[in-house]
Amino acid sequence: MSQLANGPIEELAARLENGNRRALAKAITLVENHRADQRKRANQLVSKILPKTGNAIRIGISGVPGVGKSTFIEALGMYLTGMGKKVAVLAVDPSSKISGGSIMGDKVRMERLSRDPNAFIRPSPSAGSLGGVARRTRETMLLCEAAGFDVILVETVGVGQSEVTVCEMTDFFLVLLLPGAGDEIQGIKKGIIEMADGLVINKADGDMEKSASLAQNHYRNAIHYVRPRTKGWHPKVQCASALHGNGIDQVWDMIMEHRQFLSEENRLEHLREDQTALWFHAALRHGLLDRLYAHEAVKTEMDHARRLMAARKKSAHQCAEEIVDMFLNQSHAT
Repeated sequence: MSQLANGPIEELAARLENGNRRALAKAITLVENHRADQRKRANQLVSKILPKTGNAIRIGISGVPGVGKSTFIEALGMYLTGMGKKVAVLAVDPSSKISGGSIMGDKVRMERLSRDPNAFIRPSPSAGSLGGVARRTRETMLLCEAAGFDVILVETVGVGQSEVTVCEMTDFFLVLLLPGAGDEIQGIKKGIIEMADGLVINKADGDMEKSASLAQNHYRNAIHYVRPRTKGWHPKVQCASALHGNGIDQVWDMIMEHRQFLSEENRLEHLREDQTALWFHAALRHGLLDRLYAHEAVKTEMDHARRLMAARKKSAHQCAEEIVDMFLNQSHAT
């Protein structure tokens, strides 16, 4: 690490809060570090900059395969920087150690946005567990807010649980859909639609405009039968063409309408409080698991437990409970 990253936390925090891009990059590298001593420094840094966080608009973006998510994020990002806003693009990528992740190509796919001085694109670490990546993404989001970014776009790269995770760390969850996909359901689970604060039918241009309009009407009718994420808010459905830049302004108007809704009756404050509680419990679980799996006696006992389970002498639940009891007893003794 450089002298800046290894130097006093106060100096790194001060440069970060002044909008220094190099300090931001070093700070993110620090929070991504797994070493215990660096994790301690990362925690100190995040605590130091916390008073400067919370002012950005946090937007989660998900979408079906082939929907043009990168093109849409770039179009939205360019629209926002054109308004003078500073935009950070982050990603939650729970890619496997076998396949790796494609998110590292985002700076190539978002070539125009990556060159914009008011934009910052940070790929998530690939080949990591969802829990670990999500933790680093949350901390990175806070660092970007402290550095003065007005809008944080958090992209889901994986499927399934990553959508839930991104929904739990953002103010507005946007789902991108394709026009003309058969019965318009497109294999999307009801739960993802329930999480959405807004739906956008992308690629609504050329021959697909009519199909996009039909899909828009379909989803406007469908969302009446699902429970909204936030009580009192009725998710909107918009059409857009990220490729041509059409409808991006209407998407932003939808997000701003939702922002106004959250500003009433302290809804945003309550949402952030609930999210902080979720982050705390997630951090607690991951911290306990890290300590558990790093314990030498636990490692030995786990090998023994595998043999017992393979021989059908003990159940998985019994082995797990015995290992947890042993870990707690030994921790208490020390």
